[in-house]
Amino acid sequence: MLPLLLPLPLIVIANWNVAPPQGDSWTAAAARALGSALWGLLAAVTLLSGLLGLWTMVAPPPQRSLIYGLSVLAATGLAAALLFGPVRQRAARVIPIDAESGLDATALVLVVVLLGFLLGNQLSVDVLAEQARSGPSLGPLDVIGQELPFLVAAFLGVGLFTRRPLRASLDRLGLLRPAAWQVFLALAAAGAFLAFSGGIEALSQILTPELAQKVNNANQRLFGRLDDPAGIATIALAAGICEETLFRGALQPRLGLVLTSLAFAAVHSQYGISLDVLAVFVLALCLGALRRFTNTSTAMIAHVTYNALVGFGVTQRWLPLAVAGEAALVLLAVGLFFTGRVGASRFAK
Repeated sequence: MLPLLLPLPLIVIANWNVAPPQGDSWTAAAARALGSALWGLLAAVTLLSGLLGLWTMVAPPPQRSLIYGLSVLAATGLAAALLFGPVRQRAARVIPIDAESGLDATALVLVVVLLGFLLGNQLSVDVLAEQARSGPSLGPLDVIGQELPFLVAAFLGVGLFTRRPLRASLDRLGLLRPAAWQVFLALAAAGAFLAFSGGIEALSQILTPELAQKVNNANQRLFGRLDDPAGIATIALAAGICEETLFRGALQPRLGLVLTSLAFAAVHSQYGISLDVLAVFVLALCLGALRRFTNTSTAMIAHVTYNALVGFGVTQRWLPLAVAGEAALVLLAVGLFFTGRVGASRFAK
């Protein structure tokens, strides 16, 4: 949990950079000073990241890893380049960041550095074997502690306590009361996600059976203590709420659909480099589409429901009923969309 908390002070400082606190108190003056130092702090982050990458390349065994170091250095180089305005202006042509915003730059730099570290770890270490052999076995409190920093980062990132009150923060995150048709759409999407992930899992068993077994072993160790209803509910709710709030709610409107989905897939390191992580990326794109065309609440319902379905499973016996239920949900969503006020107004346009 501790590594996930490290970026939080920088996120708060970035908010002070874009909206310096007013007043004559020493706390406001200190916040303004920290906010004005943001670019120097980001430069320090990239410097430390680069030094770590270099150290990894020259360290004595077993710490030495050329691949890990190169991955970190490549990401650090890109992050350092993004500190310059012209580079961010070019980036703004493909992702919806504000090139002049220190807050957007902070999010972009942190995500790029994170991707470098996570990719380097996957390429240099057999993550699946290590997890299956000696990795942690999570309990409900572990899951909550692992997911909660995502939620905190999301709210701090959009300026809760610094730039926005709670209501405005919820609006910025897309945490709105969903319409009835959006709820049914989310439930239908969860069923489609389950069918897709099941197909990918079957394909993985055929094309890469040894890798599929390693993924299964790693996840059995990681989540094996969470196979009861309370554990499944914890995974479904904690991951669905916290991850959607950060990735779809806070990051996607600034970093765009593809980069946010890449980051989402990367943090699911328990799948290694496999077809399963490709499935996670595709599901992230679909959740992002739900966020784009509805709101984060709809994506959250889909994510929570999907996690619950994966946890409880759908056996062959219930497959016909599941297919019928999926069709009914789609019809309900479509019908409510076109008969409701929101659907009618959109159709009229």
